[in-house]
Amino acid sequence: MDIKEAIVNRRSVKHYDPDHVMTEAEIEELMQHAILSPTAFNIQHWRFVQVADKEKRQQIQDASWGQKQVTEASLVLILCADLNAWEKQPERYWAQAPEEVQGFMLPAIANYYTNHHQGQRDECFRSSSLAAMNIMLMAKGMGYDSCPMDGFDFDKVASIINLPHDHIITMMITIGKKKEDARPRSGQLPLNEVFFKDSF
Repeated sequence: MDIKEAIVNRRSVKHYDPDHVMTEAEIEELMQHAILSPTAFNIQHWRFVQVADKEKRQQIQDASWGQKQVTEASLVLILCADLNAWEKQPERYWAQAPEEVQGFMLPAIANYYTNHHQGQRDECFRSSSLAAMNIMLMAKGMGYDSCPMDGFDFDKVASIINLPHDHIITMMITIGKKKEDARPRSGQLPLNEVFFKDSF
């Protein structure tokens, strides 16, 4: 499937074949492509939690107001991000770069994020969103459907997955073999209503 076809055909699917199992190789392939998504300063602060345990899946479904896709999907991913990744051995993120690049980037990371709490949080959501799109388009290319979710109790899910105190959950994604098609697009705005040139 080419990229245009994947973009056009990717829909938010909420009904999956509960008997389908993704192989470990498929999940590995999917996630290897997820981590190719860009992040500010290359700090790669996204963290992905695969929820495989059936009891935890049921707890998360309960925390998602009963949405069955949580237990029926082949794969459930909780997308999280480390708010403080910028200060945790940042030299790792530029280890392959020339020394002059490292000499510029490492202080730039510290200068940007130090005491910039809103910036730390904003970057977590931006980076996780970019990764989410990689995941969903890659899944479509592999013959799977997906659904991004924020319809759940974030605090309860954080407790279920034992989220570290300096991390946040940004969204959840369900992935699997669809049992029902998504409904037709319900009201796409025309391009000229959302796309501008130079200014509003």
